[in-house]
Amino acid sequence: MEERKILFLSKRREDFYVERALDFTRQLFPNTQVLLGLPREPFPAEGLAWQGDYVISYLCPWVVPASVLESASQAAINFHPAPPQYPGTGCTNFAIYHGVKEFGATCHHMASKVDSGKVIAVSRFAVFEEDTVYSLTQRCYGYMLALFYNIVTKIALGEALPESDEKWTREPYRLKDLNELKRITPDMTEDEIQRRIKAVTYPGYPGAYVEIAGERFTHTDKNAPK
Repeated sequence: MEERKILFLSKRREDFYVERALDFTRQLFPNTQVLLGLPREPFPAEGLAWQGDYVISYLCPWVVPASVLESASQAAINFHPAPPQYPGTGCTNFAIYHGVKEFGATCHHMASKVDSGKVIAVSRFAVFEEDTVYSLTQRCYGYMLALFYNIVTKIALGEALPESDEKWTREPYRLKDLNELKRITPDMTEDEIQRRIKAVTYPGYPGAYVEIAGERFTHTDKNAPK
């Protein structure tokens, strides 16, 4: 296999899926520079000077600068934990809210605009009525890791990246949109309230809320998995 120079971007916290993806990348590509971070942290300065073959973004917390994307001679690709119908943030939240019957994970070329680059491949799976944001997210991560293995193996073997006919179908969801989904107001129907509560309940994060006399009261699920 031809040696490739890789820039691997991901989140800096204990995560089974990130660890597996990183181990696989390092195994195949010894010349891998790794940058890990958290949301709202600036993109690391050491990454701005990188030059190489592939940028691989996997649960990356940053909007990667255009100059870094252009520094990849072959491709800059991202693994997105949702199908092209759900770009941006809060993907599984909105999928649960909409009651979708199918979800998935996407690999796509990166562009300066988030979740807008040409789609490489999509892996889909069924969604069940019993699914929660947590269960759907965890299953999505499993499918995304399998997609990661498949695509990165092609890179290691020198094969061309697949080309999908699928396209992004809307503008990316923003954190602002997710926060609005959490808001409960007295004029909402019981069905709407329950849909919102289910769609924004995730262990370790604040859920749906209502504001009364300037005070915010937040719903928590004591039965949510830890």
